[in-house]
Amino acid sequence: MGFDPPAGGRMQLDVGTMFVVTITVTAILGLLLIYVWNQHRKIPALAWWGCAHLVACTGVWLIGAHGAVSTFWSIEIANALLFIAAGMTWGGARLFDGNRASLIGVFGGAVVWLIATRTTGLLSLPHVPVVFSSMMISLYTFATAVEFWRGRVEGLSSRLPLVVLLFTHGVLYLVRVPLAMFLGGQKAEALLSPASFGVIGLESLLYMIATAFILLAMAKERTELEHKVAATVDPLTGVANRRAFLEIAARSLKQRPRAPVPVSVLLFDLDRFKSINDRYGHLVGDRVLRKFAHIAVSELRSTDLLGRIGGEEFAAILFGAESGSAVATAERIRQAFAAAHPGNSEHPGLSVSVGVMSVPAQDLVEIETMLTRADEALYVAKARGRNRVELADDYSDRMRMAPRSGREMQSASQPWPWAEEAESIVSPGIVPAQGAARNASRAAAMVQARG
Repeated sequence: MGFDPPAGGRMQLDVGTMFVVTITVTAILGLLLIYVWNQHRKIPALAWWGCAHLVACTGVWLIGAHGAVSTFWSIEIANALLFIAAGMTWGGARLFDGNRASLIGVFGGAVVWLIATRTTGLLSLPHVPVVFSSMMISLYTFATAVEFWRGRVEGLSSRLPLVVLLFTHGVLYLVRVPLAMFLGGQKAEALLSPASFGVIGLESLLYMIATAFILLAMAKERTELEHKVAATVDPLTGVANRRAFLEIAARSLKQRPRAPVPVSVLLFDLDRFKSINDRYGHLVGDRVLRKFAHIAVSELRSTDLLGRIGGEEFAAILFGAESGSAVATAERIRQAFAAAHPGNSEHPGLSVSVGVMSVPAQDLVEIETMLTRADEALYVAKARGRNRVELADDYSDRMRMAPRSGREMQSASQPWPWAEEAESIVSPGIVPAQGAARNASRAAAMVQARG
């Protein structure tokens, strides 16, 4: 069997075939998005985007039935459904980034369109229906692109291609506005007819396919990022956990010979923390931990890494910080934490002891060695009365001479003040997971910068 090209040697798009293909593909993509959402209920935006594809599929089917059904269904209801589909896509974008989807925004365009066509005789005007529908689709598309652009700080690589795709689609629809106004009359009305689908149908089909797959890729990236954060971040405080801190610090120290800089490690231990947990409960203790992490993150530089390496123990590694700078940083954190609740004669205030270990730029050292030396300095700080900063020097003799004192239990007949003020303590960053993602991201950036 041979293939006979159409007269004139040019291939032409069959409008009926294009309608069938678009309706079928859009419906399949919508069902696929809903299926994926059913497997990952944590991303409700997938359900919104899937339903948006199904609604758009219905609208396209009604447009294709123009002539077989009344104008009310093939133009008024069909375009209203397309506006709702665009609005649901915008609403899904807001939900994806944790914002509320406004139902007024989702259905507003369709409601305005139906009121205008029912009460003003809009369809009788030569070019106004085309201008109205094109501007409405462009408005929703641009608004969706803006929503995805605002969430770019999350670092999902699929966002930028999606923003470009949405912006391009919005521009192409917006081009119909001056085109309809320039053509006027019966030629403008042709832009709403099924015959015009051969011109914009292919673009719309490709847009639907590309959008669906990029949305699926972005949802997959979000899930993988959540798993990565869960494996590397302490869920209570939002900072790196012990494993992540040691791995990142070890990699950074191995790459340090390429660009030698001094490095310091700060080791923090919250004073008398066990007595807080025992007497006032773990809920208060957890909030004290979050309070310290919040203060420490605010005092550290963006290139520093903070991690929780034990129950009430935290560690920070500061590249480019000599001993004087490291001690000053530790002192700022100590003072800020003590100032958060100074205490009184009846109730103890918050305090932290800090051990500091610094090495010059030319010295090579492993993170385990630095933590061991910082821990020696921390012990001296504890033995000297707590709530102080000690720099690791030669602590061998001091370690042998310093007497070990047991934990001091505080007796209090009234509730500890932190129990009353616990509600005012907030976790670092926006929420623990987001604060952790930010901390882990900047730590990873630090590693790459040294790679």
